[in-house]
Amino acid sequence: MMEATLTALRVTVVTLLLTGLLYPLAMTGIGQVLFPHQANGSLITDASGRVIGSELIGQGFSSPGYFWPRPSAAGADGYDATASSGSNLGPTSQTLRDRIVTDVERLREAHVDGAGPVPAELVTASASGLDPHLSPAAALWQVERVARARGVAAERVRRVVEANVEGRTFGLLGEPRVNVLQLNLALDRQFGRTS
Repeated sequence: MMEATLTALRVTVVTLLLTGLLYPLAMTGIGQVLFPHQANGSLITDASGRVIGSELIGQGFSSPGYFWPRPSAAGADGYDATASSGSNLGPTSQTLRDRIVTDVERLREAHVDGAGPVPAELVTASASGLDPHLSPAAALWQVERVARARGVAAERVRRVVEANVEGRTFGLLGEPRVNVLQLNLALDRQFGRTS
């Protein structure tokens, strides 16, 4: 019995060292060497080096001079990276329907010249509530509002959107997309900050 217990303890200690210490350290080291930007959270900094966000986590924008992201159900006010989650409201939920109707009305008021229907992703949250991307079509739908608020020609804002479209991963996975934070930072670089 004692021999079996000692063998089990040795196997436990070796497994703990291998899987709980050596493997994580090796993977962290490899990640830091091969992919340092991604391993450190894909952080985005401003001109002074101050961290202003991550490429991977959506942020809320409400100023008319910026592109607006998808709605978020993460946390009490949305976009809370410590509370990533969807709303868990299904298609039969009256609460979800009411929120969507309110969001569509708000978007229609802000986009009086918006061509076509409101893109679905501008009124539906992602599963995590923190999706940082929009489709190019949803970003382009907002161009007129952003251009008007910034006092620039819509075509100039459209070119900024088109320059920030990310293609499919490896040319075949996923859909083309626009990172909203990156796009808004590109607007600030091109036209200056707005309130």
